[in-house]
Formats: sequence, structure tokens, C-alpha cells
Amino acid sequence: MKTLAIIPAYNEEKTISGVVASIKREQPDMDIVIVNDGSTDRTSAVARELQHAAVIDLPVNLGIGGAMQTGYMYAARNGYDIAIQIDADGQHDPEALTQIMEPILTGHVDCCIGSRFLVKTAYRSAWNRRLGILFFTWMISWMIGKTFTDPTSGFRAVNRPIIELFARYYPEDYPEVEAVVLLERQQFRVKEVSVLMHARKAGQSSITPVKSLYYMVKVSLAVCMTRIRNVS
Repeated sequence: MKTLAIIPAYNEEKTISGVVASIKREQPDMDIVIVNDGSTDRTSAVARELQHAAVIDLPVNLGIGGAMQTGYMYAARNGYDIAIQIDADGQHDPEALTQIMEPILTGHVDCCIGSRFLVKTAYRSAWNRRLGILFFTWMISWMIGKTFTDPTSGFRAVNRPIIELFARYYPEDYPEVEAVVLLERQQFRVKEVSVLMHARKAGQSSITPVKSLYYMVKVSLAVCMTRIRNVS
């Protein structure tokens, strides 16, 4: 099976080369595409110096949704069977790539999400992030009757039918939670596996406590719209 790691990157010049190297160390046959989301630092230049990754430069910052849809369009057009989203900041551990891909390779699921909270690990999140995760776990359970312990996790793998869906439509802003509801509504099989994640290796998260509240309200409205939106 052709597999592709999609790395959305915004101002990640300090970490991008290490992430690519660790992916190739764990999965030598996996292809990589870096979607440079309008970075203002040397992310594009550093990425283009690497030997093992294709690079797509977006002319402006589209956000994680636009960057990921670009990656899915690349995957669809180039015939990939599995696409894995992995962050450029070093939080996602490439040693877990096999765990995330295995349920798809065996045909048991269509999407597999790496969860920080399915079992207890050493990972610790900020209180505002944890509150948001708990809220979305409750919201999804209330809406669709299924529990996902880490619906905001961006460490996830999908199969070819979902690649094609996401190439046509992908949630724009803070897309992870909305994407879970969309896939369940489309009757895809979604599963979580436990993974260990790390603190980001450089830079700072843009999600402050105030932005967390905005994020919760915005995503909640988007999820409600997903239930009535016609996506084909």
C-alpha cells in the first residue's frame, strides 16, 4: 500500500527537519509531503533542503484545515492508499505510526486516531486544553452516541475513501472535532488507539485560555452544522 505522511507546517523551521528524519527512520518506505502554510520564517527553505519530502508552499496562511485539505488533494491525485496527519512541532511520535496504520491495513477501520487519553500516559496538557477536550468528548457522545477520548488529536490515519472525501471537503478552522462527526455521519468506521505524545519541541502554542473559549464555541457551532450539511 502507498502511504503518505502529511505535515502541515507554519513557522516550524526549528523542528521540521527532525520530524522528517524521524518518520523516515521509522517508516523508510513512507512518502512525505510538507504543506508550508504561508510561513514567515525559513520553514519552506529548510523543508526544500531535505531529500525525503515533497513541499507545497501555500501563498497565504490558510490554517490547519486548508493546509490539510491541500495534503489530501495531493494524496488523492497521486494514488495514495493511506494518509497520516502528523504535526511539524515534534509532538507526534513517529514510533506510533505502525499502531495508527495497523487497524486500517487490516481492514478493521477507515480512520484511526492517536489518543493521548485512552490509557494513562506521561503526557500532560494545559488545563484549558484538557477542559476543551473533555467538553468535546461529551458533546460528540451526546450527539452520536459514541465516545472518543481525544477528538482534538491531529495524529490520525485515513484510508483511500476518506482521502477522496477530504480532498473534496474538509472542515476549515480547528477541523479535528468536526471531522470526527463528519466521518461518523458518513458511516465510516473510526477508532482510537493509545499513543504517547510529547511537548512541542520549539515555539509556543497559539491557543491561549481566551482562544480556547472561542475555539469551543466555534467548533460547537460547526459540529452542529455538520449534522445537517450535505457532503457527498
